[in-house]
Parts: sequence; C-alpha cells; structure tokens
Amino acid sequence: MSDAARDVFLPVAAQPSVEALVEQAQRAESLGYDRAWLPETWGRDAVTVLTSIARETDDIGIGTSIMPLYSRSPALIGQTASTLQEVSDGRFRLGLGPSGPIVIQNWHGVEYGNPLRRTRETVEVVRQVVSGEEVEYDGEYFDLDGFRLRCAAPDPAPAIDVAGMGPKSVELAGRFADGWHALMLTPDGLDDRIADLERGAELGDRDPDDVRVTLSLTCAALDDRDRARDIVRQHTAFYVGGMGTFYRDNLARQGYEEVANTVYDEWNGGDRQVALDAISDDLLDELAVAGTPEEARERLDAFAALDGVDAVSVSFPRAATTEEIATTIDALAPP
Repeated sequence: MSDAARDVFLPVAAQPSVEALVEQAQRAESLGYDRAWLPETWGRDAVTVLTSIARETDDIGIGTSIMPLYSRSPALIGQTASTLQEVSDGRFRLGLGPSGPIVIQNWHGVEYGNPLRRTRETVEVVRQVVSGEEVEYDGEYFDLDGFRLRCAAPDPAPAIDVAGMGPKSVELAGRFADGWHALMLTPDGLDDRIADLERGAELGDRDPDDVRVTLSLTCAALDDRDRARDIVRQHTAFYVGGMGTFYRDNLARQGYEEVANTVYDEWNGGDRQVALDAISDDLLDELAVAGTPEEARERLDAFAALDGVDAVSVSFPRAATTEEIATTIDALAPP
C-alpha cells in the first residue's frame, strides 16, 4: 500500500452554493482526506470560498489548484496567500499556474504571453512578499520596490506549488517551486515528466524529494458503472477538445497523437460522439478513475503507488451531480 496522501479536488463545475463546497470539504475532512484543493476558472473566486472553508473546518489542509497568475498581480497573490495562511491557522498551500489563452484572454482580457517567465517571476515575487521583508524585484515583467507586508508575515510561509504539463513547465516547477500539480497523465507520461522535475531540481541545486508531486485524477466511483465511465470520458474529451491546445498537446506527447487530434478535431467540428468514441476504455483507465466503487478504489490505489507521487487528488467530472460527488468522496476515502 502506498503512503501517498489522499486529497480532494473540489469540483471545477458550478455547484449550487458556496455552502455546498464547504460541505464537500467538511465531508472530506471527516473521512481523513489530507487537503481540499479548489480551482478557479470563471465561476466563484477561490479566495472567498477557501476562506469560508477555512472558517468551517479544523484540520484539513486547503489550497488553490490552480490560481491563475495572469488575473492578479504577484504582490496581491502574496498578500492573499499570507491572509489565507492566517485565517486557516497555517493550513494553506498556494497552487499557481498560467491557465491558458482561452481563459486569460477571453475571460480576463489580458494578453497571454511567455507563461514560463511569468510563472517564475510570480513565484519569486510571492516568496519575497510572504517573507515579510521589503520587496525588491527587477524582472522582465515586474519591477517592485519599497514595500513590505503591513501585517505580520505568515508563519510558516505557505508552500508554493506550480501546475504544468509540458517538459519546460515541469522543469520550472522542480527548479523554483515547492510542489508540482500533475494532471491528465498516464503512468508512463508521469514518469517522463518526473524526469523533467528532477532535472529542474538539479538546476536549482535542490533535492527532488523536497518537491511535492500531487497527481490530480478525474474520478467517479458509482454503482452505475456505465454512468461513471460516461461522465469521466465526457470530461476528458471536453478538456482535450474544448480547452485550447495544451491538453491536446499533452496527450499527444504521451504517445496518443492520433487520438488527441481526433478528439480535438471532432469536438470542435461538432461531432462530439466521435470525439468521445476516440477515447478507448484502456486509455480512460490510463488517465482517470471510473467504475464501480470497488474498481475505482483499486485503480486509485494503483495511481497512488506510482513512483514519485506524494499525493493523489480525487477530482470530479463536470457532469457529476452533488450526490455523485459525495458518493465518490465516500468511496475513495483514505483507508
């Protein structure tokens, strides 16, 4: 049995209320999950929801996965991380990522460019802010001087994780961040990216074991096996086909170029059933956890046992109902 931690990745899809998300975090806490991660896309903002969760839980860790770094200044991200660390009594972990041009340009109206450099500078500025020292930074994108937090610095300073799918972004996480958030990776694909992470750690003169690897897995553990697999397949196809080119390229990079291109082309061409059919059962099981509770537990345990994985994060397909989310949280709880 792996000693990887078990986290819950609260739904990216719209939930009925903030209280529903709080209740999901409370449920995870009661079952022994290590941390509740919350994404931020174009629904509720992560900060308000995580504050509510922090106030209504006692022990479970909380974190952003991910907070898009183009939608806030690095100084504001540092202030926010400091405040969330305070209100959670030290339970906060900051997950950052560039997101993609579809969200950043079409939703935030901000130009998306050079995400690697922007990520590095943001991490470096945030580290200075949360240290409580005066911020002095001269970068390509950010030039800061003369201010420091007007409140006590968080103690301990929150860890900073970075999400990434490509070799260079994962290398960057290994070099500059405290953790890496991995997603939509097969076991073989994960091995390749962990090699990138280790190379980055070496470039930063760091121990790779000090960089926490959190693998996010789309999960549905339901008595209705067909329903579980259908909603996870639909979720996978939506990301590969409908969320720009990053997920398509990520899947192609792992040896599934034909599948990736078919899903992308057919999803955008309007024949979404063909896109769904392109994702075989075998591939679905390489990327996600979907089936009966017994099948899903066995599959999640296999992912948790992979070399280099420090935590597996149970996430949910977009079409999952609140009841199906609760059922899956229960079924995949830590042993």
